[in-house]
Amino acid sequence: MALTGTADLSTSTAAYDALANFALRPMLHFDQVARKRPTRQTHRGASVTFDFYDDLAAATTPLTETADVTPVAMSDSTVTVTLVEYGNAVQTTAKLRGTSFLEVDADAANVIGYNAGLSIDTLARTQLEGGTNVRYAGSATSRATVAATDTLSVADIRYVAAKLRSNSAMPLIGSLFVGFMHPDVAYDVRAETGNDAWVNPANYSDAARRWNGIVGAFEGVMWIETPRASLLTDAGSTTTDVYLTTVVGREALAKAFSSVVSGPTPRIVIGPQTDALRRFNTVGWYWLGGHARFREAALYRIESASSIGAN
Repeated sequence: MALTGTADLSTSTAAYDALANFALRPMLHFDQVARKRPTRQTHRGASVTFDFYDDLAAATTPLTETADVTPVAMSDSTVTVTLVEYGNAVQTTAKLRGTSFLEVDADAANVIGYNAGLSIDTLARTQLEGGTNVRYAGSATSRATVAATDTLSVADIRYVAAKLRSNSAMPLIGSLFVGFMHPDVAYDVRAETGNDAWVNPANYSDAARRWNGIVGAFEGVMWIETPRASLLTDAGSTTTDVYLTTVVGREALAKAFSSVVSGPTPRIVIGPQTDALRRFNTVGWYWLGGHARFREAALYRIESASSIGAN
């Protein structure tokens, strides 16, 4: 009796899932805090300048009845956002589209769309993490001296929130500032013990928050735990990784853009088919804009290590 098996016919083949999968994608948060935008822009330009009037010193000396006051000079300062072109594109061939079991063009559009958001969010993050107000955790005095034991503490959070309030920074959400911390840093914050540690208010006010591992609102800051908070590999002492935790108030970040060619978010562009046989399809994104720190007084950064980071 002759048996027909897989070696006899070509019909037994490897199967593929025709639904495309993409890389794990973190949520994008940093561009969302760019609340300050031009409202009365004079004209189209290569940059947008915001002007600040400085307040006069308090006048506490009594006036002389028979003498006029002596006028004082006003002063101002500026913040400039320079508009820069950004973009990216992918191009598929006719042969790929004609032989692939996936919808390549639709998947390319998905990849390009996320790349546009990721790129703009990274530009915003770069500005926020470059602020001049910084606190180093533990005994560190600079980024290069951050050691493995210099993890972020509740005292660091309390210090930064106090400094922002001292700077007259306005909260971003209700009565709260907004902070971005890496999950490795959040691990240390949740692990800290003591009467003032995160775990006590989490236990007594909302125990579910502790069981769910949610940092939530703490010490006047609404915390967002995100892997997009920067990790600087080997930037600290003896190859210790340094984590950047940022806390922002209202108008910490400004954003300007061309409303003619892009808008506040990148524009998706379907490229023309210019090759002789029209085989190449192009999809990309384009943005003409920029970010700048608007109020340094509304922004603080904490640089620390993590007990579960690389040391």
